[in-house]
Amino acid sequence: MSDRDRQPVERQLPTEEARDLLALVRDIAQREIAPKAAEEEDAGRFPREVFTLLSESGLLGLPYDSEYGGGDQPYEVYLQVLEELAAARLTVGLGVSVHTLASYALATYGTKQQQVEHLPAMLGGGLLGAYCLSEPSSGSDAASLRTKAVRDGDQWVINGTKAWITHGGIADFYTVMARTGEEGPRGITAFLVPGDAPGLSGAAPEKKMGMKGSPTAQVHLDGVRVGDDRRIGEEGQGFFIALSALDSGRLGIAACAIGLAQAALDEAVAYATQRRQFTRPIADFQGLRFMLADMATQIEAGRALYLAAARLRDAGKPFAKQAAMAKLHCTDTAMKVTTDAVQILGGYGYTADFPAERYMREAKVLQIVEGTNQIQRMVIARHVAGPEAH
Repeated sequence: MSDRDRQPVERQLPTEEARDLLALVRDIAQREIAPKAAEEEDAGRFPREVFTLLSESGLLGLPYDSEYGGGDQPYEVYLQVLEELAAARLTVGLGVSVHTLASYALATYGTKQQQVEHLPAMLGGGLLGAYCLSEPSSGSDAASLRTKAVRDGDQWVINGTKAWITHGGIADFYTVMARTGEEGPRGITAFLVPGDAPGLSGAAPEKKMGMKGSPTAQVHLDGVRVGDDRRIGEEGQGFFIALSALDSGRLGIAACAIGLAQAALDEAVAYATQRRQFTRPIADFQGLRFMLADMATQIEAGRALYLAAARLRDAGKPFAKQAAMAKLHCTDTAMKVTTDAVQILGGYGYTADFPAERYMREAKVLQIVEGTNQIQRMVIARHVAGPEAH
C-alpha cells in the first residue's frame, strides 16, 4: 500500500522560482530519501550523505542571505520545503530545521566579519549544525542553565553539559548558550563552537522511541576554548538570541509535523482505498470516511496556521504568538493523525511492515522538542491574558 503514487500537496507559492524549488525538493525526497527511510530508521542510521546532497543543492540555507551562500527564500517557502522533506523522512526534515536554528544566531546577530568568515561554510559548505540550550537540569526552565564561560584574555573557557542535542556528537558547529554573568536570563551569552574543538565530546546517543536515525545526545564541554571573535552578540544577550531563534524554530517544527501528518494520511488513504472487507473497499464505510475527512481537515488547518505565522515573519511583524500556536496545533495534529492512521490500518498498522507505526512513534517527540506544548500554551496565554501574577 505504501508504494502508492502520492499526489503532491496543492500549494500557493509566491514565485515561479519557489515552484521550481519545491519540484526539486520533491524529486530529491522521492529518489534519495523516502526509499531508504524505513530501513535506515530501523537500523538507527543517520543519512549524512543526504545532508551533503541538500547542502550541494542549496537547501541548507534557504531563509538566509545569498551573499553568504543562503537561498534568499521567505519563510513561507522554506517551511514548505521542510514539510516535503519531513513527509519523506522526519529525521531529514527535522535535521534541516535544527541546522537552520543553529545558524540563526550568527546569521541574525553576528558581526559582518563573523558572517563573512563562517556563514558560507555553514549554509552551503557541507557543514551540519547543532543548537545547545537545554541541559540535564534545565529544560523548560532554560534560563537556569549552568554551563559557564569564563573570560581568559581574548578567549573564553567553557565548561558544562548540554542535553537533548540533535546532531550531538556529529555536528560540525554548535551554537552554545553559556553563563557569563549573573543568574537568570541576563547572564547568558551565545558562542559559536567548532565541532572539533579540544574538550568537546558527544555522549552515546539516547535510545529513543522514534527518530532512531537522528542522533540525540548530551554534549560535554570540558575546558573548551574559543576566541572572543566567536562570541555572538553582546555579553548577556544570549538568552534573548536563544528565544528569538526558537520563535522561528517552532515554525520549523510545525512544518515538519504537518509533513509527517500528511505522510500518515496518504498511507491511510492508500490502504483504505485498496483494502476490501464485506466485498468493498473499507474507504466506502462512513466511519472510516469521516476519520479521513477529519484528518485532512486538521492537516489543512495546521498548514494554514504555520503559513500565516510565516507570512507575518516575512513581513517583519511580530509572530511569536502565532509561532507558538502553530507549533502547538500542528504537533498535536501530527499525534492525532498518525494515531488514526494506525487505527485505519488495523493490525497491519501495528506492524513494522507499514510506516504508520513509525509515524506515530515519531510524532510524539514533536510535542516535546523546542518547547513542550505545555510551554506553548503558557506563551500563548501570556499574549492573550498578560503575564502571570506572582
